Amino acid sequence: MNAPADFLASMARASAARVAAARAREADAALAVRAAAAPSPPRLRLNGRFDLIAELKLRSPAQGVLAGQAGDLEARVAAYARGGAALVSVLTEPESFDGSLEHLARASAALAPLGVPAMRKDFLVDRYQLLEARVTGAAGVLLIVRMLEPGRLAELVAFAGTLGLFVLIEAFDAQDVAVAAALAPQWRGLPDAFLIGVNSRDLRTLQVVPDRLEAFAALLPAANPRVAESGIASAADAARVSAAGYSVALVGTALMSAADPAGLVRQMLDAGRAAAREARP
Repeated sequence: MNAPADFLASMARASAARVAAARAREADAALAVRAAAAPSPPRLRLNGRFDLIAELKLRSPAQGVLAGQAGDLEARVAAYARGGAALVSVLTEPESFDGSLEHLARASAALAPLGVPAMRKDFLVDRYQLLEARVTGAAGVLLIVRMLEPGRLAELVAFAGTLGLFVLIEAFDAQDVAVAAALAPQWRGLPDAFLIGVNSRDLRTLQVVPDRLEAFAALLPAANPRVAESGIASAADAARVSAAGYSVALVGTALMSAADPAGLVRQMLDAGRAAAREARP
């Protein structure tokens, strides 16, 4: 299945339309009051060697339906936590991924007693969406470099820091990595809460290009957690990206289709950490 060449542009337009509809129901100021009163989520804690971001998504544009309904959402994210995932990424985009803010709220509530944070993963374009993330219990957000003008990206990164959110900045090529790396020294949020990721999926074709991860690993700042995204389906894949220099892997489709997601999380962590010990003794 091929995505339109302007997939990100279409996602940005749809995201802006969702913001406009939400803003018509509740003004920024009122949402900000609720965000300020929201309980603090669990803090992101990475071990510095190799960690896993386990993803909750019901549908993928590339793979189709991954889970027909969200009835077992709480059980699934709890399984991720039992397996040792450092955090859980929750898709909230409704059209292509069948996500919602309700899913994020439910996942956050289930994870909070376990001390595991949740991250809002969406095509975010507006400060309002960061407030929504904070209100629904998220500890962090994903921001995509090539979706946002540099000034808007910097604004959202700074705003996330003021809200106490961590950020995962997603890059696709060397230019994106350079933009993200330039923002890293400006981060004024929580320590170790500015993550930079490389997505190996080409969003024009939806095909995974595994070599992309190895190609750009050396360009990522060593001082920030480096996240390998997409195309990681096995313990061997986890070991490969760890050996390439990534300290975190984001895994979605493989975990959503696994009969034992907690077991797969553990296998990936064991393999990634073993590879890290060999590559970075």
